[in-house]
Amino acid sequence: MIKVGFIGAGTVGTALAYRLSTCGYHVVIAASRTFKSTEKLSNMVKNCQATDEIQTVADKADFIFITTPDSAIGQVVSQTRWQPGQYVVHCSGADSTAILLPAKDQGACVGAFHPLQTFAGVTQAIDNIPGSTFAVEAEEPLKTLLKEMAQKLGGYSIELKPEDKVLYHASAVMACNYLVTLIKLSTDLWQSFGVSRPDAVRALMPLLKGTLNNLATIGIPDCLTGPIARGDTGTVQKHIIALDQVDETVAQTYRKLGMLTIPVALAKGKIDQSRADQMTELLHSTASYVDSISLER
Repeated sequence: MIKVGFIGAGTVGTALAYRLSTCGYHVVIAASRTFKSTEKLSNMVKNCQATDEIQTVADKADFIFITTPDSAIGQVVSQTRWQPGQYVVHCSGADSTAILLPAKDQGACVGAFHPLQTFAGVTQAIDNIPGSTFAVEAEEPLKTLLKEMAQKLGGYSIELKPEDKVLYHASAVMACNYLVTLIKLSTDLWQSFGVSRPDAVRALMPLLKGTLNNLATIGIPDCLTGPIARGDTGTVQKHIIALDQVDETVAQTYRKLGMLTIPVALAKGKIDQSRADQMTELLHSTASYVDSISLER
């Protein structure tokens, strides 16, 4: 049985170690920057030894996950002695396997295994792993092992080339992290009419869940709804006027996102090019010009 070890006992490492152990993998040892974090991981995973020495993990495990912050991966790899035939895998979304070259030069088989998921806390991460997609970069036989691992974790796998990693990760940041920023801006507006952020988030959650469900079941562009999707220039004009009076930054964000939404609306087929041009002109216009436009346009 392959002995699995972890270097890095943060949220990703702890959640992945726990899930792998419940899937039948033999997670035997872990180390981290702080021994307290390592102990927390080992307490969650049966028969997993906690150590404060990274080298001990490399000495005792056949399959080592490096789940440190991305900035520490290079240092960990270069300062550790690896064994020929070992599997050394990092979980960075943006870095390719090139960062693992010191291990490869010592005869290890290297790879990347990135869970395309949000890890806000250990409990949430453990719950979110099933159903997730894992980005795999590796050569055989490790590539097959990682794809099988993704399947046993209840997820899916995609293969990436080294040059794909940065754009892949940037897309994940836009879809996940920047969504939080959009909801923050949205709930800021609710506070302007006396509703707290927690209450605003609670009110918006069914809308967000409905949108995600439509994305999954209907797909882009057909899942697009709202005033731009139906060519409602009057409503967009009202939004711009109101936003310009409340928050210039939010107003500009609304305009920019609206411009990017027009091609999606065209692809859906509910507006024609003439209506799209009117919407473009409206979104580009200044506040004073918008205020002068007839709502009947």
